[in-house]
Amino acid sequence: MRGGVCRGLLAALAVLAMAAGAVSCGNAPGQPPAPAAAAPDGLVPSALSVPPGLGDQPLERPRQVLVPPGWRMSVWARVPGARLAAWTPDGSLLVSVPSDGQVLRLTPRGRTASTLVLLSGLDQPHGMAFDGDTLYVAESTKIDAYRYAAGAATDPRTVVGGLPDAKSPELGGAYAHALKSVLVGQDHALYFSVGSSGNVSADDRDANPQRATIMRVPPGGGPAQVFTRGVRNGTGLAAAPDGSVWTAVNNRDNISYPFDQPYGAASGSSLGAVVPGYVADHPPEELARLTPGRDLGWPFCNPDPDVRPGAAGTDYAYRSPKFVPDQQNNPDGTKLDCAALPPIERTFGAHSAPLGMSFTAELPAPYRTGALVAVHGSWNRTPPRAPEVSFFGWGAGTLGAQRTLVGGFQLPDGSRWGRPVAAVVGPDHAVYITDDEAGAVYRLGPS
Repeated sequence: MRGGVCRGLLAALAVLAMAAGAVSCGNAPGQPPAPAAAAPDGLVPSALSVPPGLGDQPLERPRQVLVPPGWRMSVWARVPGARLAAWTPDGSLLVSVPSDGQVLRLTPRGRTASTLVLLSGLDQPHGMAFDGDTLYVAESTKIDAYRYAAGAATDPRTVVGGLPDAKSPELGGAYAHALKSVLVGQDHALYFSVGSSGNVSADDRDANPQRATIMRVPPGGGPAQVFTRGVRNGTGLAAAPDGSVWTAVNNRDNISYPFDQPYGAASGSSLGAVVPGYVADHPPEELARLTPGRDLGWPFCNPDPDVRPGAAGTDYAYRSPKFVPDQQNNPDGTKLDCAALPPIERTFGAHSAPLGMSFTAELPAPYRTGALVAVHGSWNRTPPRAPEVSFFGWGAGTLGAQRTLVGGFQLPDGSRWGRPVAAVVGPDHAVYITDDEAGAVYRLGPS
């Protein structure tokens, strides 16, 4: 359905289209949406609404999402390679595109957005944060501050420099997590992530500057100091309602079995073996409160959610699991005393790949107050962990259990058409979601 035919239909059925969100120009006619995987948490299937002109691949065909009853999701803009997002003081949405070295400014325009380049020529820009009219942008080797006014970012100055990436001489081109995230805390300090150089690269803990950390610059400026270490890749950074700073962490891959006993049907001890069935659910991803000097354990200690430690098919307790020594890097526990580490506040399914994180207190119940985490989905798990936007309720100073706010990006056969990267609530109290797989920004909210 294209061109004048589609425009005529929209004009004739405007009320129905707004109420149901079912008219989707740019999708092939007569082609039903591919079914999403089973709906969790009381969600219902809903057709993704695609306004005219936004139906390029992979949205050229009908797509179905899983959303709360009475909610709808629509394509708000197309941004190839869209990553993290931040709202400006004047009501535009900034979206980083590291692959193009750009930060884009998206301004609401009816059902969609107009898109302009705010900054270009940057080195893998990723995280963005505001402190009044000061905009902080995290590039792969530095963090710059800009004056933001009248839709323009000017007067750049470097706040933190010399951050590691693949160009760092000591790394010889090997750097797995060059993208940095940044947050201005309620204390007006600047927090930023420095990811690990690899999956289990223990040398990161002794590097200068130290890698696999969350760093902090005090209010008013000054040298960056390690705030929390042992953070393999803390892409998600957000301030909770009580002012505490939290991170969402991508944990390690291909963990060795840490117990001196058989796993499943093994005839002898599986200690130190890489067992696919165990790797699929270990170690869990982390949502952790950051405090000065805290150590999240990587790569010497791993949170273990097993109700029956090491038993195949056991249930998982994702709240405050104990740490166990990593058999590859800390087999005898001498590198780090895992029992002495405070448990991670909240964990969830291994290889979920959490990226952007934000807190909200503006959505309808039961999603009113809590954390939104964009789950990118696994890259090497069998079966694959599905992408989604998760909600973790906030109460008593901590995060509750994971529940899905929107899913359907992965089909029953494991294929995907989208992978969320960030989810932030806008001035209109809707959730705006970036997707670097589909190259899109979505708007999600009650109809």
